[in-house]
Amino acid sequence: MKLDRFIRIALAAVILLVFIVATGALLFISESALNVWDRLKAGPPVMLYAYVGIMLLLAATALWLIWRLVVRRKISPKRKTSGGPLSKTDIENRLREAEAAGVDVSEAQAELKQLAARKNAVHLCFFGEVSAGKSSLLKALVPEADVIVDVLGVSTDDVRHYRWRNDDGAEILLTDVPGIGGTEEGLTSVATDEAKRANIVLFVCDSDLTRSEMASVKNLLEFDKPLIIVLNKADRYSADEQASLLQRLLERVDDIGGQLQRDHVVAVTAGGEVDVIERDADGSEANARRTRPADIGVLVIAINRLLADEGESLDIRRERAVFKMAAARLAEAEGEYRLQRSEQIIRNSTRKAIVGALAAISPGTDILIQGYIGTMMTQELCSLYGAAPRDLDIEEFLSLSQSRVGRALPLSLAVAGNGLKAFPGLGTVAGGLVHAVAYGLIFDALGRSLVLTLSRHGELLPEVAAKEFEEGISEHLEAGVRRVARMALDEKKD
Repeated sequence: MKLDRFIRIALAAVILLVFIVATGALLFISESALNVWDRLKAGPPVMLYAYVGIMLLLAATALWLIWRLVVRRKISPKRKTSGGPLSKTDIENRLREAEAAGVDVSEAQAELKQLAARKNAVHLCFFGEVSAGKSSLLKALVPEADVIVDVLGVSTDDVRHYRWRNDDGAEILLTDVPGIGGTEEGLTSVATDEAKRANIVLFVCDSDLTRSEMASVKNLLEFDKPLIIVLNKADRYSADEQASLLQRLLERVDDIGGQLQRDHVVAVTAGGEVDVIERDADGSEANARRTRPADIGVLVIAINRLLADEGESLDIRRERAVFKMAAARLAEAEGEYRLQRSEQIIRNSTRKAIVGALAAISPGTDILIQGYIGTMMTQELCSLYGAAPRDLDIEEFLSLSQSRVGRALPLSLAVAGNGLKAFPGLGTVAGGLVHAVAYGLIFDALGRSLVLTLSRHGELLPEVAAKEFEEGISEHLEAGVRRVARMALDEKKD
């Protein structure tokens, strides 16, 4: 109790002392400021204005330094996208910025060129799984079209376009795409991309939707694609079964968050030929092929009604979908560019770390050199990924990483020594060279862990990045030892 009372009395005394010192400092500063102000007013106006200008400049500089040091600056605005749909101006501006930075934007530009080429036509895409009957349905709609129909369900291995005129005389471009869910790699992606470029997608199925079909429908709805779900081969079902299936298809769309009008889910029969067994009067049997009549009138009505109801909004929705596709292509290209450029930055920093270790002439010199190189590498990688961290964040990241380097240094030295022994004719490995390779390995691992954090989070999170460095250092050391050792040997020779 006595100790507690003593502490409280001591704190009170300290507070009183601080109050007295602060009051005295305030009075002194106030008196000095008033004296300076009186002298400036008595002097020439030029001196007054110059003094005020210098003080304002110093205040602005101090505020900028404080902001630079303290304020966390996240990903730059030009890297962010608004929550609303992209406009043509938005995507074109992003393409220009990316191209100026050295990003390959050819695929994104190709999407915009295709959009411009299709501007004056309405596109209907027949989309669905292999063997759903897309090509047969298209041939029933356009009998004069030269469409190959294969009973094995593998006829459409590329994208084909056919022209059709509806009852109003409007010319419509029909697109047949490869069936999704096939065994050939890449065709599903080709079909999906072509469907996203269309005004209307006819999603053809021959039964209830499978899980993969539901995923495809959800993907198309995310791109705001007007859909007509077409239950093909409906002649296999009774009237009650057809009604139940159509209702089930509507419910499937509702389950994944979409909305379809009842008349946008139709049951049709594409027709074509079917194998049957004919039995003669004498009881003998023979295989024969018969032509099934097509029944697609309800589909034609649904298409015409959708065209009439949507009108110009079909073009607007297609443009938005294509802009979204172009943005996705651009994001992929930016990702590849960042990976390539980050590799260059890490290699350059690793080389500098090796040179710094080899050139260190006194104890402690290498620490200063490596600290500078680490700061520059961190700043370059953050700039590449659009992050603008505080200087404190960089310092904290390097400090946290340095504490982990101390624990990893014996391992890196061992890995470096073994890596150098793999080069024939080297003889006894010198300690300085092993030391340089170890530093190079650490910088290589540090850069790669930082890239991993930036690519996942879009900003520098010191603790997260340092943890990534600690958890992945062993793997990075083993993966990069020969590359870094070769780099060190080349620098040693030079």
